[in-house]
Amino acid sequence: MNQLQALLNDSLIRTKHVENAAIIDIKERKVCASTFGFNVPPENALNLIHTFYKNLLQVRRGGLYFKEKYYKCVRADEHSIYLQNPDGGLIVVKTKTFILIATYRVGMYPSVCVEAVEKL
Repeated sequence: MNQLQALLNDSLIRTKHVENAAIIDIKERKVCASTFGFNVPPENALNLIHTFYKNLLQVRRGGLYFKEKYYKCVRADEHSIYLQNPDGGLIVVKTKTFILIATYRVGMYPSVCVEAVEKL
């Protein structure tokens, strides 16, 4: 396990408010770390990068498909996107170098998930 994977596990997964998480390197355009068993397909990683730079307004209006599931946009700004579907939600946060994505299930507290991801 590399340092980024350890950070995801220690700072997010152990809070019990995040189900899965991954870090996408914007420059490399690929996932550089993820929690055990959480596979982010390359096309989804590229879509998330594209969303922040060219597609944010469309995501605000129409939501986003991630791993073949539709998520409705609840909140979006230039640094974060908060999406939900009936099974749970998706939090996406952008820094200068990385995009951090985290999922949560129904029954978890999405506001705490958003807070945890944004702090990390």
